[in-house]
Amino acid sequence: MSTIEHAVEIDGDKLMQFVFRAVDEVGATLNTALVVMGDKLGLYRALAGAGPLAPAELAQRTGNAERYVREWLNAQAAGGYVAYDPDSGRYTLPPEQAVALTDPDSPAYLPGFFQIALGSVLDSPEIIQAAASGTGFGWHEHVHDVHEGCERFFRPGYNANLVAGWLPALDGVVAKLERGALVADVGCGYGASTILMAQAFPNSAFTGSDYHSGSIDAARHRAQEAGLAARVRFETAPAAAYSGTAYDLVTMFDCLHDMGDPVGAARHVHSTLNPDGTWMIVEPHAGDRVEDNLNPVGRAYYAFSTLLCTPASLSQDVGLALGAQAGEARIRDVVTAGGFTRFRRVAETPFNLVFEARP
Repeated sequence: MSTIEHAVEIDGDKLMQFVFRAVDEVGATLNTALVVMGDKLGLYRALAGAGPLAPAELAQRTGNAERYVREWLNAQAAGGYVAYDPDSGRYTLPPEQAVALTDPDSPAYLPGFFQIALGSVLDSPEIIQAAASGTGFGWHEHVHDVHEGCERFFRPGYNANLVAGWLPALDGVVAKLERGALVADVGCGYGASTILMAQAFPNSAFTGSDYHSGSIDAARHRAQEAGLAARVRFETAPAAAYSGTAYDLVTMFDCLHDMGDPVGAARHVHSTLNPDGTWMIVEPHAGDRVEDNLNPVGRAYYAFSTLLCTPASLSQDVGLALGAQAGEARIRDVVTAGGFTRFRRVAETPFNLVFEARP
């Protein structure tokens, strides 16, 4: 039995402030499922540009049950996602929310962010057990919403930045890609980054790899749909054992910190690059100190790191568990331990840091 040696005086106002903050957070947590619901049922898309709609009208347009639609709309109005007019009883999706919730070509597109969050929460009982025992939980073990949501979350950022900003920030890489380069995209998932680069540089050949066979199946299907099967190849392989050599460029997008043995992966990248080749590493935006990351983006990434990234690394050999908020200094340590002599930050966004490593 523990005893309290010193009485602590509780500030009632501060206590209630925290309680109401917690109420708001529970509402936000539940809204994650409601955003995914609105996305999957087509509710946001039907609202976009439609002007004020009554619940019955939205239900009819989307083929959903009116009673559910009405309650969903009220929850969205309470959260500020839609606007409600009490005089008419109608609801409107503001144009800014319409962009963020319905335009997959916008870098502000959010449904994938909510989808991966919902999948992470659905798998949280498994993570609780893993945390109690110190074991891991592999990426391949997560529900489909994690895999698909991850691709949908990161793809808009890649579309906005990869070809326009990140690749040009690398020393001499765009010229090589335009002439015709050999590229390995490691940890490619559904292949969004691989396909985007292949579309931009038709003289180059690309190999995407990922240890998750289900993602590779999806990537192959998407490459076929895009008419890129002749220049884009996908294989199921871990980062430390993907095939091929003499690559001009190796890329890793938001995956190095998930690996059990990132140093081993770095060594393999070093062994497969041309002497004048480049390794581009895209990682979540993070400072080197905890206090640098105590902000909304850092909060989301620490949460994903707890539920996804750290368990994934611990499920693999070595299990270094860098975490999603590893920061530049720890990434530099991994890269130099892998044999690289040059490392620099070349670009950043609110969500990502982009590094260049050279042998």
